[in-house]
Amino acid sequence: MARESVSGTPVEFTVEELTEAHRPAVIELCRASLDLPEDAAEAAEIVTRLTSWAADEAPSPGVAAVVGRRRTIALVALVDATVRGVVLGSLAHRDPSIGHLDLIAVHPDFRRQGLGRTLIGRAESALAALGVSEVLLAGNPPYYAWPGVDVRYTPAVCLAMALGYRQDRTAWNMTADLASAESPALRDTDAAEHRLSAAGITVRRATPRDVPALVEFAQSTFGDAWAAEVAQSVGPAGAGCHLAVREPADAADGRAATSSVAAAVEVLGFAAYGSSRPSWFGPMGTAPTAEGLGIGATLLRRCLRDQRAAGHDRVEIGWVGPVPFYASAAAARIERVFFLYHKQL
Repeated sequence: MARESVSGTPVEFTVEELTEAHRPAVIELCRASLDLPEDAAEAAEIVTRLTSWAADEAPSPGVAAVVGRRRTIALVALVDATVRGVVLGSLAHRDPSIGHLDLIAVHPDFRRQGLGRTLIGRAESALAALGVSEVLLAGNPPYYAWPGVDVRYTPAVCLAMALGYRQDRTAWNMTADLASAESPALRDTDAAEHRLSAAGITVRRATPRDVPALVEFAQSTFGDAWAAEVAQSVGPAGAGCHLAVREPADAADGRAATSSVAAAVEVLGFAAYGSSRPSWFGPMGTAPTAEGLGIGATLLRRCLRDQRAAGHDRVEIGWVGPVPFYASAAAARIERVFFLYHKQL
């Protein structure tokens, strides 16, 4: 869309498409606008991740193989040529009739003056022009910053309700405390790894050569979104992945050096971190045939040790399903709760 001036509101502002030139200002806006310290601290990573699939940017090969190019919309509101609001949206890769609003932020000094309402309205119109009939205030994997709207972001909850969004689901994150080296989340895994090795299962860090096998396993077992997230966790700074495999005999003997052999391993499980945010863990999955062997807990703790080594004293386990597992394996606790909303256009 072209630049559009908005009047008749408490403050005059313009709305225009976000460009690369706006990105530093949007990051600063988010640092000031994200009320929760854990979110404000990762403003740069959140904005970069959510804007990295602009129409003229190609996703990484592993992600492209699973979900292709992501279609996005990105708008900013400017007051006196300064970015005071932003909205980022995208189309669901499985169903292009569904759109997502991935980030909405308005500077605290300019709230309740029409910026947020206007940005969401323009975003809805832009998504509708792309064929969207339903908009979600919910995470759009493989790149998302939150599962939904954190219940503590009261202004966002109130705005969603005022604009006709209906809350239909709830999600939660769990927190693993890594502040102390004695944390249960960091328990040693040597004994478990030796036991798995005796059963012919190797536990190790994933490398780029493992990505094709990881993607195939995750896609066939858990779906496209997890496959793309796992692909994005191998290689980028602040991200990583550990896996459990049964490898061919020649690989175990150290004679394998080609990607074809890497693709021939039987993946039994993986655990990834940093694909959405550096301080977040997930996704993680174990083959149904390998459940009960201790693979999940072993891979989880290896990842959490990586994240502590990177300087994180707490890690959020995103969009948790098996609460009892994480409570037992990492002494994690439910800490963040999110409302997920939808609206028919």
